[in-house]
Amino acid sequence: MRAILSGLHHKKNLQELELELIDVPEPFDDLAVTFLEKQTKASITIPVSKVLSAQVVRLRLNANDLQFTAEGQSEFSWELYLNLQQQNTRGLIQVESEYLSDRHQLTLTSYYQLNSDANGMALFNMHTEQAEDEFTINAINLQDDQLQVIGPSRINNHAITNQRLVLKNVQADSSAEWPITQMTLHGLFTGIIPLSDLAADSTQQLFIRSTIDGQDLEQRVVLAKSLAGQVTQAVTPGHRLVIIDKRFDNGIRVQETAAPSIPQRLANVPGKVGGATKLLSMLMDKANLFYMRRLFKRGHRPYEQPTLIFESFGGRQVSDSPYAIYQLFKQLYPGFTFIWSIDRSQKKFCKENGIPFIIRRTSKWVRTLEKSSFWISNARFPSWVKKPNYVTYIQTWHGTPLKKLGLDIENVSMPGTTTTKYHANFVREANRWDALVSPNDYSTRIFRSAFGFNNQILKVGYPRNDELINSTREDVTALKQELGIPLDKKVVLYAPTYRDNQFAEKGKYTFELPFSLDEFRDRYGKDAVLVLRMHYLISNALDISGYEGVVFDFSNHPNISDLYLISDMLITDYSSVFFDFAYLKRPILFYPYDYHMYKDELRGFYLDYEKDLPGEIAHNESQLLTMIGDKLKTPDMSDNQKFMDFYQRFCSIDDGLSSLKIVNYVVQQIEKHG
Repeated sequence: MRAILSGLHHKKNLQELELELIDVPEPFDDLAVTFLEKQTKASITIPVSKVLSAQVVRLRLNANDLQFTAEGQSEFSWELYLNLQQQNTRGLIQVESEYLSDRHQLTLTSYYQLNSDANGMALFNMHTEQAEDEFTINAINLQDDQLQVIGPSRINNHAITNQRLVLKNVQADSSAEWPITQMTLHGLFTGIIPLSDLAADSTQQLFIRSTIDGQDLEQRVVLAKSLAGQVTQAVTPGHRLVIIDKRFDNGIRVQETAAPSIPQRLANVPGKVGGATKLLSMLMDKANLFYMRRLFKRGHRPYEQPTLIFESFGGRQVSDSPYAIYQLFKQLYPGFTFIWSIDRSQKKFCKENGIPFIIRRTSKWVRTLEKSSFWISNARFPSWVKKPNYVTYIQTWHGTPLKKLGLDIENVSMPGTTTTKYHANFVREANRWDALVSPNDYSTRIFRSAFGFNNQILKVGYPRNDELINSTREDVTALKQELGIPLDKKVVLYAPTYRDNQFAEKGKYTFELPFSLDEFRDRYGKDAVLVLRMHYLISNALDISGYEGVVFDFSNHPNISDLYLISDMLITDYSSVFFDFAYLKRPILFYPYDYHMYKDELRGFYLDYEKDLPGEIAHNESQLLTMIGDKLKTPDMSDNQKFMDFYQRFCSIDDGLSSLKIVNYVVQQIEKHG
């Protein structure tokens, strides 16, 4: 029997912890969680307040209850135990952790953080007596001739207002401030100080001014963690050197001086060469230790610098959740090394966007994979790629399952494999994943059964959906202009699934739109446009010539979230895209023109397709075209009870911070393992 801490929800001023139960037999006569403080051995037992299913329960607590008066103690570390009673038997199961949180500020002087110990057991860490004059940020970097600061804009779900960055000149006893107006993810701000604004030959300390609960404050900016992974030095166009460092009290210090001359820089070269030679020697010596554990003839020791490999859909795209994680990682920790694993087709995109890359299936690709620290992918690597034991493989997956997956497919009819081989490959691959990202309880249960997966699940929502939650109307307008979509027209997105039976022969696929473009243009062309998002295997078979200005083919657009954002409604069939589109609370129409064949002869479904969907079903072309008009008249589905029931089941976990949670998970792994 296992109990796993899998989530945290904020309910007003209370905290709600979610536990996943594995192999815990029903019925539950009594369930509670006992918190045991490691140092004092104090305990608190809190009853489970909600049983969502046999696998998921929740308990609600006030984090302030996990602190008490103890002489000399300001930090409390609580272990969690599931207190289980069944008939006449009572037992305790120590709770494991799959959820690692960022710090949650309760007051100006206290915060809590969910973590795990060295054995993966859950810890609820409570910190008190924090100085009122300190403000903890998430990241600080020197980029694009700017000092960029990212930090919280809320305390215990209450907004912090009128935030300004302040630099105080130590020598001149003066200060200057810059307003903070840019909000990034929900609950975070980005503050900017142009490096050209810095006083010459100065040492300055960073502060923040704000208003909290009506109180005007000035607080010293601190960074509780190390500066590893952040860019802390920059040379300005005026040949000035700017350096960020930390004081002994974790405060941030910014120094501005003249940049070193060329002779001064050359003077440092011999030491660097010697260090590189020593490092190379260490790498070569260590390589022999792993020789037999590699697919190829040479082994490699991991890079000294944390190196993250990103891959999306087998290298065919730079997109999806890995791209969302990459973008935030690059912003928060630009000092780490990030490399994309791509097909040659993505080489131009990467060069145009300044994305470092390696080409798949080259000797450099093999070497880089095996020397990296983390793999972050949304699909499977080839089975012949060997994962070193020091690599942490994070599988983001690429959708909430509607169609059956892996072991749940009873009869696999795809060419080139058998059902037995297909199942074995799935289990073998899943066992390489150290952590699997899940968007909801429904997916978590399916992933465990379909993949035979018993490792860590990060139930934090899909990072790719952060964009849907955090984007503004202005962002949508800019996207439409970028894509050439008329601003005065509604947008209908058609995104069907790829069907296994569209495979004709090797390299050839068939497809035909299941409704008339002429009919769509005649009925809606004056007020709406149609955006097509087809599977990459069949997108080249489309021909929309003659429908310019009415029909747009964005099948190869790398970021499908862009298409969600610009669309007023979605038409799909069996594709899991509707799980993501539902985050926008916009109408969804289902058009399963081959429903019975697809259900009975292909893969089957996990949901009851006719009852559990968040929208109506059009069974033929005539119904489809009529329903499009009806749906365009109801742009917001917030008042639709069936839709909102679906939303609560599948979307409510995602708070727009999924990328940040994955970034935090990776950074904690880096710090834990040195």
